[in-house]
Amino acid sequence: MLTESPYILYSDGNGNIFEDLSLYALGRAGWDAFEVPVEDWIELPEGGNLYELPGRKGIGIDVETGEMRLCEKGWAVAAFIPPAHTGLYISPYESAPDAPLLPLFCYTATGWLDNKFYVPAVRIEQDIRQECAGYDDGKIATGSADLLKNYPHNRLVKHLMEKCCNTYTCPAARNFALGRWECPVPSSPACNANCIGCISFQPAEEEIVSTQDRLTFKPSAEEIAEFTVPHLMEAPFPIISFGQGCEGEPLLMWETIKEAIIEIRKHTDKGSININTNGSNPAAVKALCEVGLNSIRVSTNSAQKHIYTKYYRPNNYQFEDIVESMKVARSFDAWVSINYFVFPGMTDTVDEYEALRQLIIDTDLNMIQWRNFNIDPDWYLPQVDYFETAEILGIKQIMELIHDEFPTVKFGYFNPPIERIKGEFDIDFAGGK
Repeated sequence: MLTESPYILYSDGNGNIFEDLSLYALGRAGWDAFEVPVEDWIELPEGGNLYELPGRKGIGIDVETGEMRLCEKGWAVAAFIPPAHTGLYISPYESAPDAPLLPLFCYTATGWLDNKFYVPAVRIEQDIRQECAGYDDGKIATGSADLLKNYPHNRLVKHLMEKCCNTYTCPAARNFALGRWECPVPSSPACNANCIGCISFQPAEEEIVSTQDRLTFKPSAEEIAEFTVPHLMEAPFPIISFGQGCEGEPLLMWETIKEAIIEIRKHTDKGSININTNGSNPAAVKALCEVGLNSIRVSTNSAQKHIYTKYYRPNNYQFEDIVESMKVARSFDAWVSINYFVFPGMTDTVDEYEALRQLIIDTDLNMIQWRNFNIDPDWYLPQVDYFETAEILGIKQIMELIHDEFPTVKFGYFNPPIERIKGEFDIDFAGGK
């Protein structure tokens, strides 16, 4: 643990990053910069990256005067922290009027001390399924080639290997190529939400650019079952998950998914069947649970309806429907998680805390997946009409309060395998969660 604050970092605009020993690093929550408690800094985890932020000057604390000021030596710097870690503060900066829109990544605060990079974050999940050290590129290439050879006519396998695995290096698709853990099953080319930060589709008139292409076809139940049955039968701690970053909303394909689940369960009862969804159709969730859906993960940027609605811009459904979908799933004893987009300064406000408490009470959800929000902060906040930093408690404090009141609610980052859902083993979560 650090005993002093790290120093601010800046970029020369050409990809070279330096430390400025005249300024201590700060963090940002909402619109404002804050001092980061020394104990909240951890060494940048393996798999993390640093970004330069064009047109932006970092904000730090002057070592001599203790006053906040800009780092004028170059552009601000932020960190991408790898899966299983949750950021506590965003990188603080002041933007020039012509600063370009930032792409859809997370922008965690970062600093430098004793030849190491540091970030304010916690490891929220001990599962190693997406750690860089666990990926062998040679084995992935071999596994990918074998899958394409073994399923020559399966459009979904082709999409997962050629695009997701080999083009976008999707961690889940790479794990599928390695024959282990959670296998992605994109199923829907359409969506019934218009998320402003959608990573797979952005209208041509928008400045923001999607990070990957969306699925362009509707897979059949046969195509789905063809490769998921062997995965469930052979992979360690197997999960198959509908609803991926390269598709729209899987509940729009619920009839096909239902047919696929029925076919899968004719061949094997092993593993877990999961859906990552916006939860827009409670009746569809009920139909899937009736045929064997084991778990559901509902994505949300907020437990408050007005913030949720401004980000998701739903078509033909509303916030109350996602709450009902979680209730329906729990009525079948399915495992219910929320994919909770963490944005320091919004996620940790008093109002959000109270809304999250109520959501847990209303739905009896099992897990909160504390996910870093991939979005340009200065662009996002006005989109949801958030113009002043409200009273905040801090991300760590919110986690502690929720854990104290709801000790059975698990904290994590990934969908759990059926063995963990059934309590046959558990993972020692960070912070004892």
